[in-house]
Amino acid sequence: MSERKNEILQAAIEMVADQGYASLTMRALARACGIKLGTLQFHFRTSEDMWRALVDYISKAYHRSFQSLRDRDEPPKLREIVIFVLEDQAGDALCGDRLWPQLWAMQQVEPLVSDLVEDLYAYYVEILEHALEREGSGSPHAEALALISLLEGSTIFLGSGRRWASDAMAVRTAVLELIDGRYGGKD
Repeated sequence: MSERKNEILQAAIEMVADQGYASLTMRALARACGIKLGTLQFHFRTSEDMWRALVDYISKAYHRSFQSLRDRDEPPKLREIVIFVLEDQAGDALCGDRLWPQLWAMQQVEPLVSDLVEDLYAYYVEILEHALEREGSGSPHAEALALISLLEGSTIFLGSGRRWASDAMAVRTAVLELIDGRYGGKD
């Protein structure tokens, strides 16, 4: 993908994160990028093409981030995965703490976004399940779903500008203490 397309998609992410997904139209995006609508349509013929590229861009960013967990000599430990999810490094560049609530809302009306969210969570759950199996969990699937619910829910309550954002580190500590207590201490 060209550098210009990446810049346009990053602007689209910022619009969705800052103004909500309903604000992202081709005209609004062209204005935000300081280009003419025709120039934007050169890169993305239709709004569906733009949304498809945006979903692909977000998905690839998270998959690259996840791959860093898997491209190691030994599999990641549960504690490492929990820290990885809480830190959401891929989300930093994608305005993750503001973007994800919009994606959650949008997935209710847009099948393309629903597929993205479901695919990414399936990948998270799979990674967590394998770690939980290595830790000796009797029900790794259920525990993985419980953990992902807890970890991802923190975005709603602890994200930038949220009421409890200042409690993020305390919540991180509490989650890690739960993991350590359940699975025998720090790795």
